[in-house]
Amino acid sequence: MKPTHYRTLWLSDIHLGNKDCKAEYLLNFLNNVTVDTLYLVGDIVDMWEMRRQFRWPEAHNQVLHTFMKMSREGTNVVYLPGNHDEPLQSYSGMDFGEIEIRREYVHTTAQGKQYLILHGDQFDADVTIGKFHAWIGDKGYDLLLFLNRWYNRFRQWRNNDYWSLAGYIKKHIKGANTAIARYREACCNRARKLQLDGVICGHIHHPESTMEDGIHYINDGDWIENCSALGEDMSGNLKLISWIEQMQAQSTVTEFKPQTKSTKAA
Repeated sequence: MKPTHYRTLWLSDIHLGNKDCKAEYLLNFLNNVTVDTLYLVGDIVDMWEMRRQFRWPEAHNQVLHTFMKMSREGTNVVYLPGNHDEPLQSYSGMDFGEIEIRREYVHTTAQGKQYLILHGDQFDADVTIGKFHAWIGDKGYDLLLFLNRWYNRFRQWRNNDYWSLAGYIKKHIKGANTAIARYREACCNRARKLQLDGVICGHIHHPESTMEDGIHYINDGDWIENCSALGEDMSGNLKLISWIEQMQAQSTVTEFKPQTKSTKAA
């Protein structure tokens, strides 16, 4: 299948180094696209998780190599660190080879619309009720991912496709919906103050595209639960991409197999 070409792609919350990262799905996606500009909107590497327990599967390594290969071959790559890769924030304004490091960025689409790009952890104080509730939220999310992981292992055993149980549960928790609404409002307020048309962010693992009082709010999602991205076509149209749904609809897409030492030797 011929790769789909995008003017711009946004990816965030990949969490390389985390056991719940869907690196194989992401590599499958990257093998089926080409792009002029790629924004990596934070939490690309999960340094928090790696401090607790270091793991670095081959597929995670190949994701980073793919990004570097894309930059060498002409894709403009901009990396906007988030809270899980926070040490990289101190390098904002610097370039590493062909990759730009920025905390925030303004993107102009082919239609001339301007969007603020940031990870979104800047607004944690506006969203979180308190440290205790934040701690409860973190522990609750870990439980959701645990349930999601084992539920999908069962589905795989039954030869069923991946389905985000964690995402389904979050949609039905009132507190989660309240936090998402506060986060959306905080992001839009920042874009409004800068007199921009919209904001593109990540952080909360909730893909969404909606208008909020005249501001276009887009969250590109994640590669822990949703395997989602945001794409801009050559005409300047922005669209959320659910790679799981596309894989299920296009049975011709070949599943990515990470290289092992044995396959390299062959």
